[in-house]
Amino acid sequence: MDTANLKKEIAEYSKEIGIDKIGFAAADVFGELKERLRRQQELGYQSGFEKGTIEERTEPKRLFPEAKSILSIALAYPSRMKDAPRSTKESCRGVFCRASWGVDYHVVLREKLEKLALFIQEKIPDVETKVMVDTGELSDRAVAERAGIGFSGKNTSIITPEFGSYVYLGELITNIPFIPDEPLADGCGSCTKCLDACPTGALVQGGQLNAQKCLAFQTQTKGFLDDEYRSKIGNFIYGFDTCQVVCPYNKKVDFHVHPEFEPEPEVAKPQLKPMLRISNREFKNTFGHIAGSWRGKKPLQRNALIALAHYKDETAVDEIISVMNDDPRPVIRGTAAWSLGKIGTEEAFAGIQKAMKDEMDEQVLFEMEKGLAFEQETAEI
Repeated sequence: MDTANLKKEIAEYSKEIGIDKIGFAAADVFGELKERLRRQQELGYQSGFEKGTIEERTEPKRLFPEAKSILSIALAYPSRMKDAPRSTKESCRGVFCRASWGVDYHVVLREKLEKLALFIQEKIPDVETKVMVDTGELSDRAVAERAGIGFSGKNTSIITPEFGSYVYLGELITNIPFIPDEPLADGCGSCTKCLDACPTGALVQGGQLNAQKCLAFQTQTKGFLDDEYRSKIGNFIYGFDTCQVVCPYNKKVDFHVHPEFEPEPEVAKPQLKPMLRISNREFKNTFGHIAGSWRGKKPLQRNALIALAHYKDETAVDEIISVMNDDPRPVIRGTAAWSLGKIGTEEAFAGIQKAMKDEMDEQVLFEMEKGLAFEQETAEI
């Protein structure tokens, strides 16, 4: 088998089907990653969203016994939104992080990787392959780093020379022994802009993330958001990408090469008040095609309430009182009460006091008390 020529043909074909960058890596054990993951586990830094054991995440042959090589691909996505709608006094808006602006990247990358697999199969009929995009056991970033797609930045993102860190990653494991590409040298140097900008200190040190403190992770949780994070997520309703925005490699980087990833302004920056009452069907129709919908509407509605508090949107008080009184979910009722307290109008405080008489859930009552405590703080000021 002429693997060198096949590698060249695959690289050329990858450009034809819209893959922005491709690299080839050996399917050896990711030893350094394994030690880092063990350390993450010991420190309690994992998010809980990880799939598989540490061994499965670092030993490709556990997932694919015949594995010889891993193909890593990258697709660039936009960092700026054209004709982005602005918040007004009557219509405050939330925002999804950039990685969730267009069609769910899992779908797009999987389609590209499956085309690659078919192309290779046409050349080598008995080839074996396995496609993974983000939700698989392997670390997309570790594979991409080994394959020379980019280097692993202090913000824990893969940073490419061409597209900065605004790239989606996926991989294809195969039993063909391709000559691996060379990894890139670290390019962060002494820069600490991402560490300095992280609002919660989640970037413990360059390249190490405490996922439990990461605001991107916190926006995806389903329970009550801890008080320390409520004031820091601002108007983000899904994800958080400040650590990418401040990176010098992302300065003036903005690629609009894939129509699928173009943001729909009304979806990427939705009005907040309508989100509070959105039905399951409306949610699916409006947001179901983007990556940020994967946890369902509850976390996004909770975050929308926090964003309305961030804006101190007095026009939303009646709607939030209605949600606090009627929503069957304690997390939403409680967050609504807290939001009303932060907005701080007389009507808001009166609404909380009235609702407390009928509320039975202890956590919701606790949030109501916190909401009313803002009244005292306002009086003292």
